[in-house]
Amino acid sequence: MPTILRSGPYRVYFYSHEPNEPPHVHVDRDKASCKVWLVPVALSFSLGFSARELR
Repeated sequence: MPTILRSGPYRVYFYSHEPNEPPHVHVDRDKASCKVWLVPVALSFSLGFSARELR
């Protein structure tokens, strides 16, 4: 899973082979994780992130 960006405690990455998924990235911080669709930008799911962090 190639890492695109590390910023403070956040890591943004993607999996190179997810054939039946629209373009998206994963974001992790400690034990929190979320998936963000890229076109259009939308939150797919979130586990452990606060609403404030997601904004």
